[in-house]
Amino acid sequence: MSGFSPADNLFMGRALRLARRPQQPPHPNPAVGCVLVRDGLIVGEGWHERAGEPHAEAMALHRAGEQASGATAYVTLEPCSHHGRTPPCSEALLAAGVVRVVAAMTDPNPQVAGRGLRRLRAAGLEVATGLMAEQAAALNPGFTQRMRTGRPWLRLKSAASLDGRTAMASGESRWITSPQARADVHRWRARSDAMLTGIGTVLADDPRLDVRDAGIEAPRQPRRCVLDRDLRTPADAVLLRGEGATLFHGPDVAAGQIRRLTDAGAHCVALPLADGRLDLGAALDWLGGQGCNEVLVEAGPTLGGALSRAGLVDEWLLYLAPHLMGDAARPLLHWPGLETMSQRQPLRVQDCRLVGPDLRLTLRLGSGT
Repeated sequence: MSGFSPADNLFMGRALRLARRPQQPPHPNPAVGCVLVRDGLIVGEGWHERAGEPHAEAMALHRAGEQASGATAYVTLEPCSHHGRTPPCSEALLAAGVVRVVAAMTDPNPQVAGRGLRRLRAAGLEVATGLMAEQAAALNPGFTQRMRTGRPWLRLKSAASLDGRTAMASGESRWITSPQARADVHRWRARSDAMLTGIGTVLADDPRLDVRDAGIEAPRQPRRCVLDRDLRTPADAVLLRGEGATLFHGPDVAAGQIRRLTDAGAHCVALPLADGRLDLGAALDWLGGQGCNEVLVEAGPTLGGALSRAGLVDEWLLYLAPHLMGDAARPLLHWPGLETMSQRQPLRVQDCRLVGPDLRLTLRLGSGT
């Protein structure tokens, strides 16, 4: 963006790298990095490690000490202006004597939404925004979407053979992908606030839906959620152990069924129906209301297809294994009604990389051309 110097770009790039430093995002808060520069030298830097702990600006100011006076602050997100679990960062910058603030983007949180920047300008500081805004927004897609729409960012994870098959006709599916790909999935689980699956997967696989092999010491476990209209989840299901799971069910389930699973550790949440099925949008609204920024879906072709048809998938993680399973095997998605080339669903490749012997594609809806 015009108006910014090479030094501005250099230091904002450093702030973006700092924001990525925590092993897990500080959900429900956004990931933020801050660099304090005085006379061309970095005098302090910080990042937001986890919710409830000091924000990036506070960490950078603490490290800079008296050298923060007269400095420029480069922050990946507008400094907050409201009292939460920590004091407002905009006031801390003013108190430290910072004279210029460069923010990559304004905060989509309605409690901030430009007020922090206006407070700094009113106090006489030089304020600039928009430097590397796209990269900054990519740090927190879920936080931004939740602030703007109330819904979290939804990723659909799928694993398939090169001919697009996810299980043999018998249902056998372990393992389609390599140990390296499965470990990579656990890293995506670790950055998610919630995991979502369908009752079919629970009955077929009895999954744990937890983080185990992400290379993170004492990882924060995501909320485990199941779409189970008729509450068929077994009381001894593995995912009900420990902190339990959230079971989304229909409005006509008997009280005895709810009590049975509540006693087993479930949190049962009633959802309205849409065309005879659980309202998937209502499930996302509920998760957004619980402060979930990112949701990872690991499910079979039925739920994956339903979410895709409803336009609720924001990003698709597709792991392709270098083998063939034949046309009798089960498909990637259940998506009836696609009969002509004009009905194809276009996708845009965001990223493509090898994970062990497998290929991981990151895709979003939209034209691939």
